[in-house]
Amino acid sequence: MRRFLDGLYEASGWAAGAGMVAILVVTLLQIAGGLTDFYVRGTDAYAGYAMAASSFFALASTLRRGEHIRVTLILQRFEGRVRRLFEFWCLGAANVVTAFFAWYAWDMVYWSWEFESRSDSMDASLLWIPQTAMAAGITILFVAFVDEFADVVRGRDPAKNDLSAELQHTE
Repeated sequence: MRRFLDGLYEASGWAAGAGMVAILVVTLLQIAGGLTDFYVRGTDAYAGYAMAASSFFALASTLRRGEHIRVTLILQRFEGRVRRLFEFWCLGAANVVTAFFAWYAWDMVYWSWEFESRSDSMDASLLWIPQTAMAAGITILFVAFVDEFADVVRGRDPAKNDLSAELQHTE
């Protein structure tokens, strides 16, 4: 299971990178189109879709690598049992929030698909397509938060999980 989850987070990070490359390609297409008076409809929207996909796919990977912004300003003031309880509370709240977000993201995808909702921009893309990337990214983040919570239950410090320790060892 550990290997599968780490692979999922790694794949999510690579998908985020692919989104960044897509933004670059679309931007270069816009620049080339401006130089040659050739306009490709919807490039602004496609860049936005790629940015959203990249952002959401990066969330789980950065969380599991210990690179998310954490509440260390508050956490460092606690020690022992109080810190552990605060970690439980924070990760429990994060699980609840991301579960709701994932649920409603997939609900939005479903209704966009059901009603064949289209973008208002010139591309008129079916909205369920870019929304699926957002919903998948937030769902993987939910899985990562459950994984972090399990780490705390097992007594591990979530700020020093296996991936972040592995990265620090290789640098």
